[in-house]
Amino acid sequence: MLETPQDPNRVLAALAKRGLSLELSTLDLCFIAALHVRANGEVLASFPESELLRAFEDVAATLSPGAENLRRRATLAIQRLRDQHLLSRVDGAGVLRSGEYSLTRLATGIVEFFLQEEALTRESLTLLTRTLLASLSALREAASNARTSEAWHTDVAAPLSVTVLDLVAGIERRQRGLDVQQEEFQREIASLLNSDWFGAVDRCQTLLESTARTLRELNEILLRDTHDLSANLQEIQELAVRAGSEEAEGACRRVADQVDRIAAWGSSRQHAWSEYYQYVHHFLRDVVRLDPTRALTQRLRDQLSGRRGQRFALTVTQSPPMRVPRDVKPVVAPPPVKRPRAERERPPEPSEAGDAEAALSERIREELAQGVTDLSDLTERITRDLPREERFAVAGRVVPIVAKLARPSVLRERPWVETGEDLVIEEWTLGRTGEQS
Repeated sequence: MLETPQDPNRVLAALAKRGLSLELSTLDLCFIAALHVRANGEVLASFPESELLRAFEDVAATLSPGAENLRRRATLAIQRLRDQHLLSRVDGAGVLRSGEYSLTRLATGIVEFFLQEEALTRESLTLLTRTLLASLSALREAASNARTSEAWHTDVAAPLSVTVLDLVAGIERRQRGLDVQQEEFQREIASLLNSDWFGAVDRCQTLLESTARTLRELNEILLRDTHDLSANLQEIQELAVRAGSEEAEGACRRVADQVDRIAAWGSSRQHAWSEYYQYVHHFLRDVVRLDPTRALTQRLRDQLSGRRGQRFALTVTQSPPMRVPRDVKPVVAPPPVKRPRAERERPPEPSEAGDAEAALSERIREELAQGVTDLSDLTERITRDLPREERFAVAGRVVPIVAKLARPSVLRERPWVETGEDLVIEEWTLGRTGEQS
């Protein structure tokens, strides 16, 4: 069966409705820790009520010697742990006789977090990834030989959901342990710098280099092995899709997501520790080594606090603006070039068939014969009755025809003259009619 993602709002509403909470005192935590240690040492699956009372008396005598009413306090502690799902009764006698109790998974997890230093190391990661690769290789062979849905469930989907996910969970659990260890290292470095200013340099550098080396080795192993893990999972998933086993496909997808998260953890932790490594080294080099006795630092603190002399102040003078002897006129941005919008396609209009260029030449020849001597006057007469959007194009065709029919006079400067309302052309003075040589 494929697991559907849970709605966070519904999960939170369910937890709030059940009123779950955890309130553990030091005595309660030591009590369940003593039970956990005794269960591991004596290989006990459960504890009779008399053993619980004896264990509580031993813990109370260690923490607060001379305490009274131990039996009543033990009963209240047992009931308090049961209400918080840390102890569970495993017999079915009810109130007829004393019961037997065992630690729940929640209690075991809390105790193991405080007692076991299970950090990820190069040896443990190598062993876990090798075991995981061997398991996936065997599952790949089983997937290749599976022919029925029962075989897919028993030989592929179930091992993926239990064995492989447990191995991946073991890697993630050790990753969380290593995160706690890195935080402890950072606190240790800070306490060393506070207690022994200059003498802590070598110790801090040793911690930084050892941790950076460990993270670098772990990341190399993850980068090397996660590729093989993803390749095996991809092959199993393809076989599951081909066989139509949705259960195996979903299990492969879940394991692949866990493997990707493990690889992302290695990359992000190495990057974060690299930044912290550089920050601490900058501090050691620029502050600690330059002021081994903290004399400069103390004097600076005293001066900033005003204990010695006048307090520091920051005075800022505003520079006068540069004087310009001329009036500055703001530059006005020219208006944007716009083109009147018109219909791209015009409806067809009836027109007489003929050569437009020949007709235009004949019209210009007639105007020149009537004695027109200025190009502006000629252009204005030719384009007077035309639509506005056609005048510019026709005015451009007039000039080469005039150059062939009349000889313009050569002047050093030719003025620009307005022709009509929206045309400005260079003025020519036209001579006799005839072809130019």
